[in-house]
Order: sequence, then structure tokens, then C-alpha cells
Amino acid sequence: MNRDVPERLDDVIRACGVIDRYVSDTSLPEDLVYDAVRMRLVEIGEAVRMLPVAVTAGEPGIPWSRVSLLGERLTRRYFDTTPAIVLGTARVDVPHLCEAARRLRARHA
Repeated sequence: MNRDVPERLDDVIRACGVIDRYVSDTSLPEDLVYDAVRMRLVEIGEAVRMLPVAVTAGEPGIPWSRVSLLGERLTRRYFDTTPAIVLGTARVDVPHLCEAARRLRARHA
């Protein structure tokens, strides 16, 4: 299935929102949150990988290639990641990514 730019940006925004819910819910076990966040970061990485550079260039403050590589790393080098890195990324970087994706989505309505 071929998804267009708005759909891919919606995927990123949706995954960011889910990540925020996971890390905000202190009743969930940390290992469960870690696994769930990793999967959503893989999803984000794949969606970002398919976005044209002309689109991501509109938000130069986000390291888009690193976002894409993070998804790949979590898939292929899953043994090389720690909960501290994944959950830190979820808490610190994902909100910035989400806002950037929302701004891009507004431009591609």
C-alpha cells in the first residue's frame, strides 16, 4: 500500500501520542512501556524514512535521518539499546518530533 505524505505524518503524530500515553502512565510496568515504546519508535522511523527530503526540510531542527536510523537500529540492533536511551528519547525527543510533524501536517493539509 502506498501512503502519501499526510498519512505518513499522521502515523508519526499518532505514534508520538501513544508513546506519550505510555510514558505518562506510571501504573504500567517499565519493561512493558520499554517494549511498547520501542515498537512505536520503529513505526515512526519507518514513516519518517518514507517522507521526501523536500518535506522534512521544512523542519530543519529535527534530525530526520537520525529518527529514521533509530527505527532501523531498534529493529536490527535491538540488543544494543537500553531502556534508559529508549525511554529518555520518548520523554525528551518525541514531544519535539510530534510538534514538528504537526506543523508539517498543517502545511500538507
